Amino acid sequence: MAIIKGYAVHAAGAELLPFKYDSGELKPDEVEVSVTHCGVCHSDASLIDNDWGMSQYPFIPGHEIIGTIAEMGSAVQGFALGDRVGIGWQADSCGRCEWCRKGEENLCAQAQPTCVHRNGGYAESVRVNARFAVKIPEALESETTAPLLCAGITVYSPLRSLGINPASRVGVIGIGGLGHLAIQFARAFGAEVTAFSSSPNKEEEALKLGAHHFVNSRESKAVNGIAGSLDLIISTVNADQDWGSYVNTLRPHGALCLVGVAPKPISLPALPLIGAMRCVCGSNIGSPSRVAEMLDVAARHGVKALVERFKMSEANQAVKRVKKSQVRYRAVLSN
Repeated sequence: MAIIKGYAVHAAGAELLPFKYDSGELKPDEVEVSVTHCGVCHSDASLIDNDWGMSQYPFIPGHEIIGTIAEMGSAVQGFALGDRVGIGWQADSCGRCEWCRKGEENLCAQAQPTCVHRNGGYAESVRVNARFAVKIPEALESETTAPLLCAGITVYSPLRSLGINPASRVGVIGIGGLGHLAIQFARAFGAEVTAFSSSPNKEEEALKLGAHHFVNSRESKAVNGIAGSLDLIISTVNADQDWGSYVNTLRPHGALCLVGVAPKPISLPALPLIGAMRCVCGSNIGSPSRVAEMLDVAARHGVKALVERFKMSEANQAVKRVKKSQVRYRAVLSN
């Protein structure tokens, strides 16, 4: 048994306070990871405030974790003590269902999130099923890689699943925590990239990140001017949009993929979808094997998060800045 110390929230919207818990016996299929870095995701803020109605208090947030293996269960293979690994949104799955057998563990009905009804990475250490600990390539820096474990895989997965290649034209709505990574990965896939933002002052940075074009999403003339030109649009924003205009920017067989959660239900006319065989879809994180693949791509193509650094003891300050969208573009805590 081990006592794990961290920072927990005890009620919806409350500040994080020092907290410790008895982690019990290490299960045969688990690893205990000493946390060196943990990203602060907007999902953490949602869980802290119980926006999704699934939080149980007290709990330690955090699911963009990098650290080193400190202890291994008796059945764990393929790791050694001291290995640097990453842990994302998911900590376990049933391992037996159709989706787990297909290697799509993120679709398992019994998927266990890392910090929902359990304690996450704003802590000295964390325990997960070893299948969900992914080795970090040596070329990647921990601080700028931690956000890839959630934000990165969230945007990488649809690019990969929807067949993006050097012939593709990809649009990214929103240049924030997700969007700035989507631009980099789309460029790594060889695609021609168009960044959409309601903030004109982000144009220069979008182009530096790898976008070929920038469109001010508040200017309907500019959006309408690229009608029928894109194969995929990834929407990373948590805001309502003129979705019909974005669908019209798609080429035949094009897709609008949602990874950000719009507040209101999306309403679209059917004819533009039917006439050009376009589709609207969603995507969530990715399997451990997909995460490992993404990290390899990031190492080879220099993809990394732009981060603001905080000590673990400054978690409250980091969460407040994330809630106010004051971070460019990801906050990372370090022990």
